[in-house]
Amino acid sequence: MTANGTVADKPDGTTAENPPQRALTAENLVVEFPVGRGQKVHAVSGVSLELAAGETLGILGESGCGKSTVGRALIQLPPPDSGTVRLGDVELTGLGPEELREARARMQIIMQDPVSALNPRRRVKDLVWEGPAIWGHDGSDKDARIDEALRAVGLDPETVRDRRPHELSGGQCQRVCIARALMLDPHVLICDEPVSSLDVSVQAQILNLLETTTRRYGLSMVFIAHDVSVVKNISDRVMVMYLGRTCEVLPSDNMHLRAVHPYTRLLLASLPEAQRSAHTDSAAEVKQAAELPSPLDPPSGCRFRTRCPLATDLCAGEEPPLREIAPGHRIACHHAEPRKDIP
Repeated sequence: MTANGTVADKPDGTTAENPPQRALTAENLVVEFPVGRGQKVHAVSGVSLELAAGETLGILGESGCGKSTVGRALIQLPPPDSGTVRLGDVELTGLGPEELREARARMQIIMQDPVSALNPRRRVKDLVWEGPAIWGHDGSDKDARIDEALRAVGLDPETVRDRRPHELSGGQCQRVCIARALMLDPHVLICDEPVSSLDVSVQAQILNLLETTTRRYGLSMVFIAHDVSVVKNISDRVMVMYLGRTCEVLPSDNMHLRAVHPYTRLLLASLPEAQRSAHTDSAAEVKQAAELPSPLDPPSGCRFRTRCPLATDLCAGEEPPLREIAPGHRIACHHAEPRKDIP
């Protein structure tokens, strides 16, 4: 985003007006963390995803399911242990440090805690200008671009540009983080629980801002959260994860009617009663294990089988493949089928 409203060229020569048809693709991502004594946390186990240009993909799941690890693997912080990530037509996992640095200009991440994500010693104007400064911009239009970015996220430049993070509210800090992310005109935003640390009223403001920003600048977005209502309202498609694997991928429209995986239905049953559908199962219909499985030693076969009312011996012996049951709707379950009561 430049001072006159045009979009700057990227290091690889593409522009935000002409993004690749498929903005981001990941295949068979595996991320494991050694914890000593020969053990390792199986954080992400064979996750694949696609993100179309201009699309918002929500990644949903409980804490510890691996969704944030997927987000960091996409931007190579750190790179996955195996699997591939393509940003447009560029394969990230095989790039050297300098090439990867250039590619990252097209993909920006917004963290969960906006206050911790900002250097407390720096003023807002310097925080927002970090990206162009790193890339060696001459600064001839610095003030105009900073002011434009701040206005784009609903902040008054005259009021906030000389303040430091501790002088701002959490919502204002998150707006500064978004402004900073926009300065390099990315194609893809990765939002890792961007509203979970904010008050509910502020959450709504930031979510509306993200929706407006992605439409205005033609961005694609990966939105990671554990809040079902937030994810399904902001996303075009939702990918549900459990214990490092993908359970279900489906359109967000009528998600409460279309979802068939027992874990997705459990998540939907956790919504307040006023937000539930008559088609949504009650939480009591889903078997609760005495203890949740550990990512150090996940169950064989389907990882959700210890809590699943549909589980059989097949589920213990064979991992269910991610199969398509309807256009744009895939599940990893041996037994769940499309619902017959949906018109």
